[in-house]
Amino acid sequence: MPRAFSELTFTPAVRAHQERMGSAKTYAKFIESGPQQGHEIGEPEKAFIEARDGFYQSTVSETGWPYVQYRGGPTGFLKVLGPQTIGYADFSGNKQYISRGNLDGNDRVAMILMDYANRRRLKILGRVAFTEGEDATTSLYPDGADAPAERAVIIRVEALDWNCPRHITPRFTEAELRPHLNSLGQQLAQLQAENDRLKQELAKQS
Repeated sequence: MPRAFSELTFTPAVRAHQERMGSAKTYAKFIESGPQQGHEIGEPEKAFIEARDGFYQSTVSETGWPYVQYRGGPTGFLKVLGPQTIGYADFSGNKQYISRGNLDGNDRVAMILMDYANRRRLKILGRVAFTEGEDATTSLYPDGADAPAERAVIIRVEALDWNCPRHITPRFTEAELRPHLNSLGQQLAQLQAENDRLKQELAKQS
């Protein structure tokens, strides 16, 4: 866990629970010493981020309640724009604008990016800025999108952290399964052909 993430998330209440549960010493090194790290996107993070076709995003409302939303699009719609900047074209949806309104009052956002097939998870904390209008999304609009974009969403990353893979249940998209399904299909076709050949030989012998 990098220092930048723990500095933002290990509040006094969190540290009190770590102390009570016996994990305080394990995590103390992430906030008490060492260089600042975990606030910039490296090559492993960039490759992971740009390979996603969706992520979970949490904002906080004026009533103090968190609101979690799934944001999806074609693979690669979430783009790395710099060492501390990511962005995406915000597609038109159901017009509730809950996340959009929440971010007017509090620009903080928490994101979880999942790779279920390989049991990997990246957490990102950042601050959001918007540029409204379809013209603003030209450079961010992904190939293969089938909905109009209403705004560009620019997120300045304040901290990120790779999470433990424990308890992540592997799941696979159709695209991830397709090579395996194609291979099984070929094997089934070969077995069917061999079965038909054997039937024909038996018919000739009888």
